[in-house]
Amino acid sequence: MKKTFVFVALLSALSLMFAMAASAGPAMDRIMKKGELVVGTSGAQPPMTATTKKGEIIGLDADISRAMADAMGVKIKFVSMPFAKLLPALEANQVDMILSGMTITPKRNQKVAFVGPYHVSGKGILAVAEKYAALQQAKGLDTPEVTVAALKHSTSQKFAETLISKAKLILTNSYEEAIDLLFKGKIDVIVADFYFCALTAYRYQDKGLIAGASPLTFEPLGIAMTEDTLLINWVQNFMTFLQGSGKLKEMGVKWLNGGSWIDELP
Repeated sequence: MKKTFVFVALLSALSLMFAMAASAGPAMDRIMKKGELVVGTSGAQPPMTATTKKGEIIGLDADISRAMADAMGVKIKFVSMPFAKLLPALEANQVDMILSGMTITPKRNQKVAFVGPYHVSGKGILAVAEKYAALQQAKGLDTPEVTVAALKHSTSQKFAETLISKAKLILTNSYEEAIDLLFKGKIDVIVADFYFCALTAYRYQDKGLIAGASPLTFEPLGIAMTEDTLLINWVQNFMTFLQGSGKLKEMGVKWLNGGSWIDELP
C-alpha cells in the first residue's frame, strides 16, 4: 500500500512538472496544446506491441505509453505503421516518440535521442521443426542454401547482413509477412526479437514451429524521441519512477510470460 501511495504521489509530481514547463520545448508544446501523446508503433511485434482482433494496440510498449500519458494528464494516441517508417515519422514530427521494441544503436542515436534501456532482449530464430536442428546456432545459418527473413531496417537485418552474410536474405515489412513466407516454405528461418520468436513458436506449436532457446545477441530497447531536452528529461525521470516502484517489472511479467492476452491476437 505504501509503495502504491508513493508511486501515485510521484506521478502527480511529474504531471505538475510537465504542466508547469509545457512551453520549454517544441515536442512538449505540441503534446500539451493537443492534449494528446502520439506514440509511433508497428503494432506487430508481440509481446512488445501488438494489434488485437478488435484493432486495439496492446503489449509492454503500449502499457508504458498509456502510463506516460496518464502521468502527463493527456490522452494517448497510437499511430501504427511498418517498422521501417517509424524513425522517418519521428523526424518529421508525425509522432512524439517511438515505443516499438526498438533497439538503441549508435547509428540511430546519431539521429534521435533514446531513453533507456527499459528492457533488454536479443536476436532469436524461428523455424519449422525439420530445419531447426541445423539452424539453432548462428553458424548454421551462414550458408547459401539457407533463406532468411528479417524485418526491413531492423537490427535483425543488420545481424543477417553481417553475421550470416552467406545466407539468402529476404526483407519484410512486417513479422506477419515473414511468418506467411515461413508457412509457405519460401524461407527457412526468421531472425527476429527473441521474445517474438518464443511467443510465435508457442502460438503455432501445432504447426511445428520451434524457437531458439536463448538470445544470440544483446539488444537494449529504448524510447526514441527528437531533441527536446525537457521531454527527454521528463521521460527519463518517469521511467526511473516506473522501475523503482516495481510497476515496470509487473508489466514485464504480464506481457513477457504469455497469458490470456494471446487469445486476443488475430
